[in-house]
Amino acid sequence: MTHKTIRVGGLTRVEGEGALLVRARDGRITDLQLKIYEPPRFFEALRGRACTEPPDITARICGICPVAYQMSACQALESACGVAVEGALRDLRLLLYYGEWIESHALHIYLLHAPDFLGYPSGVAMAADHRPAVERGLALKKAGNELVAAVGGRAIHPINVRLGGFYRAPADLTPLAGRLRQALRAALDTVEWVSGFDFPEVEHDYRFLALRHPTEYAILSGDVAVSDGTAFPVCDWPRHVVEEQVRHSTALHARLDGRPGYLTGPLARYALNAPLLSPLALRAAAEAGLGRVCRNPFRSIVVRAVEVVHACEEALRLIDRYVPPDEPAVPVTPRPGVGHGASEAPRGILYHRYRIDEQGLIAGADIVPPTVQNQARIEDDLRALVEPRLGLPVARLTELCERAIRNHDPCISCSAHFLDVSLSHE
Repeated sequence: MTHKTIRVGGLTRVEGEGALLVRARDGRITDLQLKIYEPPRFFEALRGRACTEPPDITARICGICPVAYQMSACQALESACGVAVEGALRDLRLLLYYGEWIESHALHIYLLHAPDFLGYPSGVAMAADHRPAVERGLALKKAGNELVAAVGGRAIHPINVRLGGFYRAPADLTPLAGRLRQALRAALDTVEWVSGFDFPEVEHDYRFLALRHPTEYAILSGDVAVSDGTAFPVCDWPRHVVEEQVRHSTALHARLDGRPGYLTGPLARYALNAPLLSPLALRAAAEAGLGRVCRNPFRSIVVRAVEVVHACEEALRLIDRYVPPDEPAVPVTPRPGVGHGASEAPRGILYHRYRIDEQGLIAGADIVPPTVQNQARIEDDLRALVEPRLGLPVARLTELCERAIRNHDPCISCSAHFLDVSLSHE
């Protein structure tokens, strides 16, 4: 009888704190746990706070994707109050979100994921031999940060977002255009660079979940689409997606229509929305050989690079047509009700639901981050990757497992939830 155990006590080059345990016996995996042990931070305990506060409070869940939290929170609360933000204000929100996509994807591609393909333990080590590439990635990230700062007030945890729009609308965005044109060239070079990596031959029959918008590559809003052809409005999310606790993780797992293991994120967005990519992004995807659907999780780095091209090109288009709105926000009057909001964070759909009481205070909150939704699917990916390769040395299997987890760019801090705990003394 042969036994093999893979342990990773602390995953590196991911956001947050997690571990991995894999046990195998006689060529079969008997136990596999992606352990999220980061303590919960109680962000859903918003009861009693004013309904204007969640966009700022929930943005602190993550320093990499705060805009996603602000946008999903704003949409949920505005829907509860019967308000829709359109026109120039919606364009500004979309522009802000593109800035986050650029900086987040650039960080992941260059400093967290590319070292796996080039054989380095970190982005710093990789920079010694690939300085021009790393400098290109840092310049891309800087362009995204500058865009977020220009629209959001600062690069990390923006302070200019409010219900109904913004506290202040930028008077002129044209100074950003030069930097974004440079970023667009760097993004196209990034697609060419990463598409030349050596990818393991792995494909999965994913059930994809992503927002779908009729006229744009969905990021800010849309209905929820599934790769089996079904779709539903965001307000029906609780009927389709249910979270459940697992013993080995402070992060919940999610089921879609009663089944676990679906995937949200870049591969899902691309599979469900690729024809709506910007012209340069579509061309870059074709030249990178992505095809109409990409099911190889290791090639997600290429899809992210294509999305950076899209974000840069669309940001330039929005800047070119920008005219400051007459008012930086539309009025939002609190009223009792329940609102739902969802947007496409860099890692996938981020869903918020809030219940507002008669005093305009938060009476209930629910947040479903993309990493929560992907946890079970990551474990499925690991099982499919490891079991046929159990003959490899443990060190090699461990490396493959860490690479497979980083494919999904998990944001562990976003995924940690709190539990209802009862103590009894007997």
